[in-house]
Amino acid sequence: MKHVIKNILATLATLLLAAPAVAAEVNVAVAANFTAPMKQIAAAFEKESGHKVVLSYGASGKFYAQIKNGAPFQLFLSADDEKPAQLEKDALTVPGSRFTYAIGSLVLWSAKAGFVDPKGDVLGKGNFGKIALANPKLAPYGSAAIEVLTKRGIVTTLTPKMVQGENISQTFQFVSSGNAELGFVALSQVMKDGKISNGSAWIVPDVLHTPIRQDAVLLATGKDNAAARALLTYLKSETAKKIIRSYGYNI
Repeated sequence: MKHVIKNILATLATLLLAAPAVAAEVNVAVAANFTAPMKQIAAAFEKESGHKVVLSYGASGKFYAQIKNGAPFQLFLSADDEKPAQLEKDALTVPGSRFTYAIGSLVLWSAKAGFVDPKGDVLGKGNFGKIALANPKLAPYGSAAIEVLTKRGIVTTLTPKMVQGENISQTFQFVSSGNAELGFVALSQVMKDGKISNGSAWIVPDVLHTPIRQDAVLLATGKDNAAARALLTYLKSETAKKIIRSYGYNI
């Protein structure tokens, strides 16, 4: 009996050592374009760490405003590097915690097969009713889309045909539902297993827009949050990087 009790106690001790001293919960503001990979990363992190992750998705510009106004987030994964940098200047982050977790790719996509050609020449032809893009004032992918159209000299021509999504998720919905024949979305939204999952697309060359450097930062509210610190570190792990690359991001 004593031998059995010793074995039980040893097993319990091992389990206690394997688990985090105190399982914590972290609230994360995530740029809409990073929805799919972050769901995978969070699930893997929770399984490995025992911590709880609560994810909110939306436009980086709106999250910035909410964080400035005291929103209860501990971690911010932006769609650009400007807003996390500004939060640093505002003294709302943990110094030295900001880093680039992904570099995004912009794609012109249509749910219709064969509608978008591999060079994006469909833009100049104008044989479509609506083109969707994210609000350039709130979403970096929308700003990048305007840069592309400007460099091609067709932004003024296409302005009457533009429909703007509040964020990249809403923009994707406009195109996938057929409310817009094509639109600028994040490659991560239409890529699966290293290729475009459906429809037709033009992956926009990086030289046509400012690099979409997506930064993560630990907010001041998460300074003493074990889950927030652990998740920030986990984003730099090979497990997380593999997931990130599988959705078409560079890192």
